[in-house]
Amino acid sequence: MPDDSRELGVELGNLQETLENEEYPIGHDELLDEYGDAEIEMSGDTSTLEALIGPMGEDEYRDYDEIEGAIMTMVDDEAIGRKNYSDRTPPAAGEDRQDEGAPDQDDQREQESF
Repeated sequence: MPDDSRELGVELGNLQETLENEEYPIGHDELLDEYGDAEIEMSGDTSTLEALIGPMGEDEYRDYDEIEGAIMTMVDDEAIGRKNYSDRTPPAAGEDRQDEGAPDQDDQREQESF
């Protein structure tokens, strides 16, 4: 059975269910007072809810989806796992698709082709 508390490399654990059952709207400060210390796992690293969405300073959240959206906006790209990874088919003939790796990888390929 899939773990519904993980999305895009971010593991909310029990916090997801707790926030889904929260009464909305909820103010930003109230949310952080109540759940700010809750830990969120991202690709083996952890952060608190307050560290992630605290800087946003929203007035209030109308529902769980707004909180989840704020979390996903504020996580860094380490949470997504392998960059530029695709489990889809290889590029078709003539298709230019960036390989997995760092953004400057295109420059390295050009240098290697000489």
